[in-house]
Amino acid sequence: MNRNAIDELKQRIPLLEYAQAHGWKATRSVRGGRFLGLCPLHDDHNPSFLVHPCRNLFYCYGCACGGDVIRFAELYHKVKFPQAVVLLHQWCGAMPLLEQVTNFYRMQLTRHREAVSYLQQRGLHTSEVIDHMRIGYAPGRCLRAWLGQLGYAPPALHQAGLVNASGYDTYAHRIVFPLEGNLYGRSIGDAAPHRFLPGGKGGLYAWEQVRQCQEIILVEGLFDYAVLWQAGFHNVTCLLGNHPNATQLQQLCDGPRNVYIAFDSDANQSGQRAAQCVARSLRAQGVPAFQVPLPDGHDPNSFFVQGGNAQQFQLLLEGARP
Repeated sequence: MNRNAIDELKQRIPLLEYAQAHGWKATRSVRGGRFLGLCPLHDDHNPSFLVHPCRNLFYCYGCACGGDVIRFAELYHKVKFPQAVVLLHQWCGAMPLLEQVTNFYRMQLTRHREAVSYLQQRGLHTSEVIDHMRIGYAPGRCLRAWLGQLGYAPPALHQAGLVNASGYDTYAHRIVFPLEGNLYGRSIGDAAPHRFLPGGKGGLYAWEQVRQCQEIILVEGLFDYAVLWQAGFHNVTCLLGNHPNATQLQQLCDGPRNVYIAFDSDANQSGQRAAQCVARSLRAQGVPAFQVPLPDGHDPNSFFVQGGNAQQFQLLLEGARP
């Protein structure tokens, strides 16, 4: 990219908006229209991260890092300059569209009995967890027309992976969970169970909400996450699988914490072996890791669906072994 294109990209993305979209919160305003808060780039206990919206710059008095929105993306995502530019382009192009899609699917959820029934079968009983996770439903019609009314052209929807060549919703008949820069769809019918948009799944689910916790519960799937969060375990995060990618592993190792791995207790031992592998990787980085002994044949979701409660799961956490 040439210099003019780089400058245009920085002007398109307000640093304050980008930081807030990734979980940063200002604790107070200071003179000159600036904002101060905990630094998202290091383990910060006293607000030292300063954002100057008028200049579109930041500086941290704790770790001495500073710069523009591209430099922030480099440091926050732990990538080099070209990758940071790509991520910012994806964010400013894809995020508004995905936000509109998420809103549409959320509106559909309570209008379709089969979707509500499926969530209840999976143990999700409260509006709090549905709102917290921004869960929606793709009924399989109207998405293209609705987005068209908002100005999105069919080729852009097809390129994003939201509709197929015939204009049909690719997430049809799926419970939909918004992710950072992607969507996860869980089929409630006979289709392949899991669907993502093209591109990576990203980091750990809802990581910014738990990264300051001293103890973290790590699970495989979003329904595992949902029942634990609903039961009061708000220090939970999710891999969207049982093999962490490089970003997820970096996140788990970016500060002092204990990690409790609550993977599926499979008959073929696949979940247990995956948990052991993750535990070894964490310990190699100096992070204490413990395996939660779920009953045979259970994952956290089925444990709660079949009558388990918060007190019983807490006993399992207390019985976790290295």
